[in-house]
Amino acid sequence: MTDPLNDDRDWLILLRTPGLTARRLREGLVARGNAASLLRWLARHPEALDAEGRAWIEQPDEPTLAGDLAWLAGDRHRLLRCTDEDFPPQLEAIADAPAALFVKGDAALLLRPQVAIVGARQAREPGLANARRFAAELATGGLLVTSGMADGVDGAAHEAALDAGEPTIAVIGTGPDRVYPRKHHALAQRIAAHGAIVSEYPPGIKARAHHFPQRNRIIAGLSLGVVVVEAGQRSGSLITARLAGEQGRDVFALPGSIHNPLAEGCHSLIEDGARLVQRPGDVLAALAPAAMELGAELRARLEGGGPASTATAGASRRKTGSFDWRQDEEYRRLLDVMGYDPASLDALVGTTGLSPGALSSMLLILELEGEIAVLPGNRFQRVV
Repeated sequence: MTDPLNDDRDWLILLRTPGLTARRLREGLVARGNAASLLRWLARHPEALDAEGRAWIEQPDEPTLAGDLAWLAGDRHRLLRCTDEDFPPQLEAIADAPAALFVKGDAALLLRPQVAIVGARQAREPGLANARRFAAELATGGLLVTSGMADGVDGAAHEAALDAGEPTIAVIGTGPDRVYPRKHHALAQRIAAHGAIVSEYPPGIKARAHHFPQRNRIIAGLSLGVVVVEAGQRSGSLITARLAGEQGRDVFALPGSIHNPLAEGCHSLIEDGARLVQRPGDVLAALAPAAMELGAELRARLEGGGPASTATAGASRRKTGSFDWRQDEEYRRLLDVMGYDPASLDALVGTTGLSPGALSSMLLILELEGEIAVLPGNRFQRVV
């Protein structure tokens, strides 16, 4: 049996190895089986790395690793690996998928259907008001709001979702122990307490310009669709939208005044085929089928034995038709166990014996079918 502490250390060494990209790390894990075997292979094949990478593998910086392990030991801190059962399957379909994510908060939220809301850091008040309106209504409508915790539209979207009593996910471009911009310290604490902060960068890593386009691919990859509220012609939000389109996600753009330079990016997106939206209900209606498919793929993945089966299970599900939960004994048993009183995910795990990942996918489908409601505090209640 693998020692969890040693496994964490092996993963941290690999994640910090210079020159070992997420793609190469994933390929190495497939070829060697696990982190420990890959580390041993790299030690025996130094030609596989550059000089800096070889030096790190031969003699990792122990104080740095000790700091990483100390962060992981914190409450609700987790290293979510691509080999874990509950690694978000949405990310498996994107180019250059991350090998692991550092999560502060509730990692199970990453399995829920998400919508990204992004826009200008210098958004004007009408744009911020639109971000708040869309975030609040989409969050209460069943989609978890994901953004980048930047100034402007991102921050407004996170705050509105939290104020509506719903969780939110922030994907950041620093280590999980840092807050950027600094003015968002209080917001970061709220997100960690009632949602999740996610980063592919280890603790201690500062903000660097190239981190944010990398961060944007994860925001787009986690989400079923991206809503762009305001964006100039040269904007990080347009990068997120472009990545979402390349990943097969829906892209939505809010129109604005022709006199507003921060509407130019949205207008360009609409010209290029993004959906023009004026109401949050338009987004909810458009993404409902994708949310249902995500729930079915999660179910197929978890029944199929883990992340290696994701692509095959998803393709099989699409070929054989939509999943009918009413014919599944476990769904009927779950509804019987729930009764009509609010219950937390942890309580349902205890009463059903199901894993958090499997249970989250089942609750998602039942929510979309109108059988249950998601209440503040990540609690669930049967409604019919």
